Amino acid sequence: MKDVLSQNEIDTLIQALSTGEFNGQRSEDDDSQSHKYDFRRPNKFSKEQMRTLQIIHENYARITSNFLTAYLRTNIKIQLATVSQVTFEEFIFSLPTPTLMTIFSASESLGSAMLETNPQFTFPIIDLLFGGRGEMPKAVRELTEIEITVMRRVITKMLENLRYAWEDIYVLEPRIENIDTNPQFNQMLASTETVALMTFSTEIGEAKGLINICFPYVALEPVIMNLTAQQWFSLSQGEEKKIHKLLEKCLGPLEVNMTAVLGSTEIQINDFLEFEVGDVILLDQKINSPLVMFVEDKPMFEVQAGAYKGKRAVQFIGERGKGRE
Repeated sequence: MKDVLSQNEIDTLIQALSTGEFNGQRSEDDDSQSHKYDFRRPNKFSKEQMRTLQIIHENYARITSNFLTAYLRTNIKIQLATVSQVTFEEFIFSLPTPTLMTIFSASESLGSAMLETNPQFTFPIIDLLFGGRGEMPKAVRELTEIEITVMRRVITKMLENLRYAWEDIYVLEPRIENIDTNPQFNQMLASTETVALMTFSTEIGEAKGLINICFPYVALEPVIMNLTAQQWFSLSQGEEKKIHKLLEKCLGPLEVNMTAVLGSTEIQINDFLEFEVGDVILLDQKINSPLVMFVEDKPMFEVQAGAYKGKRAVQFIGERGKGRE
């Protein structure tokens, strides 16, 4: 496609406009390929960065779901519903009143973020902690000071799980700064600031609620370049190599008892007491059958007996139950 029209093409276009043969309107096909874009609020997170945030917080949902299920001794389901970038004002206006908003410091070098748990999640948790069955009250009300204190302990654990989910990207050190219940009075950020919003659906018995994690762009800006799949996988592989080296270092000097059993048999006590030098004991092991190698009294491998450099030895055949490799 040409970037500049020739003089003949310009003359032809002007003539077509003057005669009415061309009305200057775009076709429907042209409209179908256009997209609305708000230049007053440009997107700050790229698609790849949003995808990485999605993977991180899908893992966080699994970790937190397992933790709360064990902590509260009841089945709790948490799933990542959406990952989006919105303004802080849009996020605040979408919250119910009252709700539990926890503002926390992500780390010393990063800014503050927010964990919001709505009443359909908070009240069943409180009911379970006080010995109930995880039910919602008849009417949503403000939380008492005692209930907020109890939820602070749960949220502290949830933030620790966030640190585990982020450890391949950045070492978070979440620390609670403030807990509030009225979103309309929250002044954590300017209303036009862009935030990454992760929304989770929760299910506790019959109560279905939501959890929101809000990371401002200004808080994640120092680590924004790490939010790529390539960087994440390279960091993960590096950590995996460190773990392997650590395991080798720890397992290297360990000693284990290994025993190859030649066979077994059953004899009478009287026969055992009459054994003399030169007597032969008939075992149930066949000559062409592999022996069983025990490692710390556990049957692990199949081996073949023999000799190596003048010493008794066994040759590894395969894992027990899998046969010859």
